[in-house]
Amino acid sequence: MPKPKAIIIGAGIAGIAAAIRISVKGYQVEVFEANDAPGGKLAEINLQDFRFDAGPSLFTMPQYVDELFELAGKNPQDYFEYEKLDEVCRYFYEDGLQLIAHADLDKFANEIDQKTRSSAKEIHHFIKKSQTIYEVTNQVFLQRSLHKIKSYLHWDTLQSVFRFGKIDAFRTQAKANQHFFKDERIAQLFNRYATYNGSNPYQAPATLNVIPHFEYHFGAYLPKKGMFSITTSLLKLAQDLGVKFHFNTKVEEIIYQAEGKTSEIKGIKCKNQFHKAEVIISNLDIWFTYRNLLKNLKAPEKLLAQQRSSSALIFYWGVKGTYPQLGLHNILFAKDYKAEFDGIWKDKTIDQDPTIYINITSKHLKKDAPADSENWFVMINVPANEGQNWDELISLARQNILKKISGILKIDLTKNIICEQILDPRSIETKTGSFQGSLYGNSSNSQFAAFLRHPNFSSKIKGLYFCGGSVHPGGGIPLALLSAKIIDQNLSN
Repeated sequence: MPKPKAIIIGAGIAGIAAAIRISVKGYQVEVFEANDAPGGKLAEINLQDFRFDAGPSLFTMPQYVDELFELAGKNPQDYFEYEKLDEVCRYFYEDGLQLIAHADLDKFANEIDQKTRSSAKEIHHFIKKSQTIYEVTNQVFLQRSLHKIKSYLHWDTLQSVFRFGKIDAFRTQAKANQHFFKDERIAQLFNRYATYNGSNPYQAPATLNVIPHFEYHFGAYLPKKGMFSITTSLLKLAQDLGVKFHFNTKVEEIIYQAEGKTSEIKGIKCKNQFHKAEVIISNLDIWFTYRNLLKNLKAPEKLLAQQRSSSALIFYWGVKGTYPQLGLHNILFAKDYKAEFDGIWKDKTIDQDPTIYINITSKHLKKDAPADSENWFVMINVPANEGQNWDELISLARQNILKKISGILKIDLTKNIICEQILDPRSIETKTGSFQGSLYGNSSNSQFAAFLRHPNFSSKIKGLYFCGGSVHPGGGIPLALLSAKIIDQNLSN
């Protein structure tokens, strides 16, 4: 009996994970990708003698990657290796305060106790709260579909329902952190975690305080061959399982047929050819899936009209010299954090004093830059693309970034930039298929927005599923991988 056929649209990390999972289930799987390489946002850039991870730069929850190899009966270390970091991040403030967020929570808490008005006790109390939010939401929200009745028939689901008040959904993250910490600079440090899913801490619920638990309980990691090796290792696993990839092959339409009150998947059309399948999984942004591939299907307009997440402006700089004051992950904070977010969300522009994130993988991976040089991935949060004059905004932002780096780090970086490449909301949309260049689909800037993402299946078309950062449970590598896991569960039932 022939194997059932499944087609994945998009070779982003969630699409590859979905391909692995349903291949293990016994499906014949093909992946169609519009670009010439896999990975979506989890790609890489080679610029002169420098290598950069193009998108996600922080690796947490590695067990979700390992799980895919184990599911396929493989040893993860035969494909993919990573190291746990002793340091999560370095923080720099305009007033001269510098903090190292050690992976050892006691050590980090003591540093805050010694250098700021906040105490070690505050840190431990906060992280305990973060753990509680995780315990309440993990099985219910992260590991299962919110849109299936059977998800609510588990005992742990009922327990979570009774503990709902513990997730701190009724005040903003900024308001909660103002309560947790005496020192506003430490509140600012933990407000930053809203940006992990492209949201505004002054609007998003304090439920987002779950994110620090990922780093300080499970740890922060670095793949030994860079973040892009997550993509390449999973690609190899998929190919070893017999998954067929078609690159430079843009899907034009999802084909379905009405069967009574519901419809049923028939396949896809690309390059004017029909490809039959019993299952279609779209890893494309949900907005483009409906607008471009399901043109004759009534779209969920209310959901598609929700506020999009923020985007990013990234400068990939090959830099001459080495800078010991910086680590792998670094944050140079804005003096007025609220003004920065008001600029992004209210004025749809870039504040003149943005918070700067600098990732330098050559601190650990020496081959990523020539000797006596470093590869600087320099990013600021910016609004999604709504037709702003990006050329003008980018030029001004570049000046402000260099000025801020010079002021805080006491270095003149301008003369040491050897080469440069830029990624902005326009090119993010073009290269990764993310509507308006938003990094995480819809924002979480309301109490329950994170719970109102598009489900991982279609209620109108049998055999149609969705994965990736624009659907449940959300954006970022761990949640994108979990979106594929939820589809796996749906196919099992």
